[in-house]
Amino acid sequence: MKIVLVGAGNVATSLGKALLDAGNDILQVYSRTLESAARLAEMVGASPTTELDKLTADADVYIMTVKDSVIAEIVPLLCKGRAEKVFLHTAGSIPADVFEGMALHYGVLYPLQTFSKNKVLDFIDIPCCIEWNDDMAFEIVNTLARSISERVAPLNSEGRKHLHLAAVFACNFVNHCYEISSEILAKHDVPFDIMLPLIDETARKVHSMSPADAQTGPALRYDRNVIRMQAELLRDNPIFKQIYESMSLSIHHTAIKGDD
Repeated sequence: MKIVLVGAGNVATSLGKALLDAGNDILQVYSRTLESAARLAEMVGASPTTELDKLTADADVYIMTVKDSVIAEIVPLLCKGRAEKVFLHTAGSIPADVFEGMALHYGVLYPLQTFSKNKVLDFIDIPCCIEWNDDMAFEIVNTLARSISERVAPLNSEGRKHLHLAAVFACNFVNHCYEISSEILAKHDVPFDIMLPLIDETARKVHSMSPADAQTGPALRYDRNVIRMQAELLRDNPIFKQIYESMSLSIHHTAIKGDD
């Protein structure tokens, strides 16, 4: 399948490599900066461009991997003069109908994973949620998704918004907690890698038990003395202190609700 990638960030890099490895042909890569477009284009054997009106009309599908905040701005320029083509975006919180009125065939290919340019992931086990507006869009998005992943599932825009929200808690917020942990340790010259066995075991546990059953620590027991003492240790960083207290209260309330 002939593909144009609109965007050259983390998602585009991993997705582009996976699509190329699956036998697809990446014709062009668009980015606002030539450096970013050229870097990814070289990886996937494509031509770079910084001009939307210079995109080829020969692609079967145009895949947008740009920031959510610029999708609505780019869609009219991307779709103009390409009405017979299929257009997809990869965003978790943007509805499929962002293309409505500007494209005839459109949908979403949303890979549920955290991506970094310097870490190549095997897409085969990455869940890919797809949405489409007609048979032509379904044929394209379903074929593409199944060419790279064994975990493909239909999900409408409303469901995908909530999936994205859940992913923010499970990934982005958790990683921020790692960052906070790292800052606390660094102030006392303790290397962060001391936490890795604990982090790994915590992640392993939820493969075999529910997160509620896996929860431990002073907040679960609501040990007020420990909670008060640890919150006081964060007095010089009000935001971290607020996170600690809010998280402890949430864990306690969730445990109480589970006991009802």
